[in-house]
Amino acid sequence: MDISILIKAAILGVVEGLTEFLPISSTGHLILAGQLLGFVGDKAKLFEIVIQSGAILAVCIEYRGRLWSAVTEFATHERARRFWFNLAIAFMPLAVLGLAFNKVIKAHLFNATTVAITFILGGLVILWVERDGRARRAVRVAEVDDMHALDALKLGFAQTFALLPGTSRSGATIIGGMLFGLSRKAATEFSFFLAVPTLVAASVYSLYKERHLLSADDLGMWVVGFVSAFVSAFVCVRWLIRFVSTHDFKPFAWYRIVFGALVLLTSHFGWVNWSS
Repeated sequence: MDISILIKAAILGVVEGLTEFLPISSTGHLILAGQLLGFVGDKAKLFEIVIQSGAILAVCIEYRGRLWSAVTEFATHERARRFWFNLAIAFMPLAVLGLAFNKVIKAHLFNATTVAITFILGGLVILWVERDGRARRAVRVAEVDDMHALDALKLGFAQTFALLPGTSRSGATIIGGMLFGLSRKAATEFSFFLAVPTLVAASVYSLYKERHLLSADDLGMWVVGFVSAFVSAFVCVRWLIRFVSTHDFKPFAWYRIVFGALVLLTSHFGWVNWSS
């Protein structure tokens, strides 16, 4: 395989791993990075979705004790059953709307302009939530185990905003959780856990629908992308949990706004061709 393809796969894997769990949109970054690298087309889109499984493995390993206890204690502990029940409830809104509108969204919204606009709008929302204390309800859910079914359903609907590329699945879930009364830590950790069924389902569905694009010749590309996504996501997840314990999300908001504005400017003046 061409070494340049492996390099591009490694770069995109790192982009995926570093942005999947931050409120800055992994899909948006992958779209922009893919266009800059000339890594576009149906096979590239499939690659970008499936390497999310590397990021998911990082979450599973980081929280292996928590997930394993939820499995082994399912029959004996109400806490474990509520955990899985909440994940199932939160997963359903995105699954239903994603199946209904996936083709339309991919056909019309997977472009740099949409990503840039949603980057900016998402950044403004984060600033509003962080700066205006009235926007956030008093914390009533300190830990993930304190969540009820209605909390999970609300976060599930918040996650559906991530169907718009550039919105950020984790950002929509975390900020939505804070608006609904979850602590910053609980909202962040639940976004990690919710990513597991969400991204696994997206990867399996995409592999099935686009299985004709799979080729043994591309195995090296898949392995490099998966491994680089896993390693970078593992580092990012550990860092983010420490970060949210002492910081807010304003830096990510300003990053989104500046980055989105930069994309619009480079497109307007023709400095970068985003038309692909």
